[in-house]
Amino acid sequence: MGQGSYAGGSRPLGVAIGAILLGIVGFLLLVSGALLLVGANGSAIVGLPSHLFGAAGSVAGLVALIVGMVLLGIALGLWNLRLWAYVLALVFVLFELLNFGLGQGIVSIGFIVLLFLFVYLLVVARYFR
Repeated sequence: MGQGSYAGGSRPLGVAIGAILLGIVGFLLLVSGALLLVGANGSAIVGLPSHLFGAAGSVAGLVALIVGMVLLGIALGLWNLRLWAYVLALVFVLFELLNFGLGQGIVSIGFIVLLFLFVYLLVVARYFR
């Protein structure tokens, strides 16, 4: 068996779509974080005034960079059907489900989508190694 494959031939379509979407979000966060850091530090290269966003911009940019890198890593792990990426994705979805349930107390479209995603991840668990 090659990397990213299982006995059925290829990764489940939902996992592939999820990995691609997660990779896009991770990339966008990475770019946003870099831009925030540049803006916060007032880079003369791009002609921004000094300390445009201040310390809060620097912290936000750094957090966005880190989260973006983590999401890109998880996306790559999901694409390659790695167990650690599956566990991280499952924990993230479960955390968000609890966040929706405790924070809003109502069933919304976001909650339903997360619930569907959680169940889907449980169904495809056998493909991760």
